[in-house]
Amino acid sequence: MDIYAAVTDRIIEQMEQGIIPWQKPWISNSKAVSHATGKPYSLLNQLMLGHPGEYLTFKQCQEAGGKVKKGEKASMVVFWKWIEQEDEETHEKKEVPFLRYYNVFHIDQCEGVSAKYTTEATFPDGADTLAAAQDIIYDYLSREGVKLLHEEGDRAFYRPATDEVVLPIRKQFMSTAEYYSTVFHELTHSTGHPSRLNRLTRPSFFGTEDYSKEELVAEIGAATLVNHVGLETASSFRNSAAYIQNWLGVLKGDKRFIVSAAGRAEKAVNLILAK
Repeated sequence: MDIYAAVTDRIIEQMEQGIIPWQKPWISNSKAVSHATGKPYSLLNQLMLGHPGEYLTFKQCQEAGGKVKKGEKASMVVFWKWIEQEDEETHEKKEVPFLRYYNVFHIDQCEGVSAKYTTEATFPDGADTLAAAQDIIYDYLSREGVKLLHEEGDRAFYRPATDEVVLPIRKQFMSTAEYYSTVFHELTHSTGHPSRLNRLTRPSFFGTEDYSKEELVAEIGAATLVNHVGLETASSFRNSAAYIQNWLGVLKGDKRFIVSAAGRAEKAVNLILAK
């Protein structure tokens, strides 16, 4: 089985239905989690599973005294397995990551099994939510030394040479969620600086694969962070046909693209959140 192709096909399937997998209408304490451990799945698996709640394997369902409902279709969960390989020329041994998978069912697809970890999603609204977003931003800026500037204009960007994020002034944004989404997008770019995660190793230009991959990293990172603080709103979704068609074209051209971008985005988010 070509796992990369299967992962990409799942993401493409959602986008062809008008769903942008990295933009979710729920907040951080309502993720897809393992029924066995209660731990959230990786960011890539969150994108693929598409629904919050507990998931378990066919065997885990049986061991819990339940059964999978007739006709239910399993979902794929992927993980990295490190395998030792020997270099044919140098005979040096090193560990190489390989993508592997297993199948799971949502707890709603099972009978006779009760949820153990799923709780009602709660998150403070208003001032507390904005304070949570501000705390994340200021903590990251002070910890990493990134500069954040506001200038009246029509561009938002990260400048690696000076390690600066430049944004339009606050009143130019249509909504609070859009403002923080833009801040988090550019902060995600800043994690790629050579002194951090070292993604921005060479100049990239619009239309190139490097540019597209970095943009998707920033898109996923921003959506994850806005969702994390509970600011996601319908108005901040960019469900335009052109937006979806653009990413469909990119994903169909490279089956490894989404796997790489999601992995990089997860590292970026963890750095911003100091995990």
